[in-house]
Amino acid sequence: MASISLFFLLLCVPNLSVASSYDPRGHPPSPHRHLLPRGVPPQGFYLPTSNGGAMLTIVPDTYPAGLGEPLNGIITANSDSDVLVDQEINGGLRNYFQAVGFSSECLGQHSGSDQGANLGDGNGVKNETAVIRWDYGDPAFGTCTETIQGGNHFRYWVQNGNQANSGAIFMGLSYELPIALQHDIIPNGYNLARDWFVGNATGGQFVNTSTVSNTSTFSGSVSSQGYTYQTDVQYVSGLLQNTSNGINHYLSVGVDGKNAIDGLVALIQVKITAKPATTTKSSANHSSLPPRLFRHLPPVLALAALLTFPLLCLL
Repeated sequence: MASISLFFLLLCVPNLSVASSYDPRGHPPSPHRHLLPRGVPPQGFYLPTSNGGAMLTIVPDTYPAGLGEPLNGIITANSDSDVLVDQEINGGLRNYFQAVGFSSECLGQHSGSDQGANLGDGNGVKNETAVIRWDYGDPAFGTCTETIQGGNHFRYWVQNGNQANSGAIFMGLSYELPIALQHDIIPNGYNLARDWFVGNATGGQFVNTSTVSNTSTFSGSVSSQGYTYQTDVQYVSGLLQNTSNGINHYLSVGVDGKNAIDGLVALIQVKITAKPATTTKSSANHSSLPPRLFRHLPPVLALAALLTFPLLCLL
């Protein structure tokens, strides 16, 4: 009788395995993945100036005193939450930066002076989270080249204080000269750095700085480490002034009678559209028994179930 039961059990187990692992309903979507934190405005960030903050950084030891640099790019909280996590793994912010062509500083060593920013989130003035540099195609050592030769780079801050916790990333983008020229900013270097970042983030498009306006939009994809990021950019006015007043390096950045900054900010929304394929174990590594069926049963009940299933299969 035991051998007959075992025979029928072996016939039934494949069907039971399929039945136990197949759920036609699938998994419900996460209710939090694309939702803004409670109270965050629809644009995906709080306006710093509405709560004592500013859209210019605080640069130490400028002449004249009190000059700052524009926060001319914002990765908004409308982005996927994974992108807003400051890490390289799991498609995080640092991996997105690498997809755009930027990496952490040379050998992890910070060079240059810190800048502060007040995002109006209750944290007051805070130094930048990090400085990220163009990596010249080499994420490991390319930022050393940027430090010496100059290039595009940015500082960033996270709006995460208890008075305005959006999680948005505020970026101060600029294109600097070589270190031998004391990393001065190139002519039109704030606007150009912003637009070159946008072009790289949207798949290598050319963004014509002379024609961008508050109606300009750009979209495209980039990839890194198996993650693909869809980036949608909207240029907006009104967050910064079109001015040279109060802008660091204003004498060298403003060219041809134009102001140092054009007053436009790039609002950047990033979505993860593809992830690395998950590694699945070979079926040879799985037990022939349904993986979840007997996991939580006491041994006596499991044995009873084994003896009962052959009878059910005969019905």
